[in-house]
Amino acid sequence: MIVDFPHSEPDGYYYEYEEFKHNVVRIWLCNNRKFDYNLGASTKTVWGFYNSKRNKYYAPINVKTVGKEVDIKSTRNYTAMSVKQTPLEAAFG
Repeated sequence: MIVDFPHSEPDGYYYEYEEFKHNVVRIWLCNNRKFDYNLGASTKTVWGFYNSKRNKYYAPINVKTVGKEVDIKSTRNYTAMSVKQTPLEAAFG
């Protein structure tokens, strides 16, 4: 699977990796907490996608659509999607 994935799992979460397409892995961020609305199953969201042939990461548009390429250094352990910051937030970031 993904050997060089740099993020560590946030507290209460874990990552799952599944083949999405040939050479593309979908990375899920799964929550360990149990919720009544889904009969106690873990909830999950798409962290992003990884193309093993190109060794590149991509932000998700949704669970079925690969978005734009991202620099792994600018992603966080919760998502590959970029966050737009105001200049004041960037100054403290």
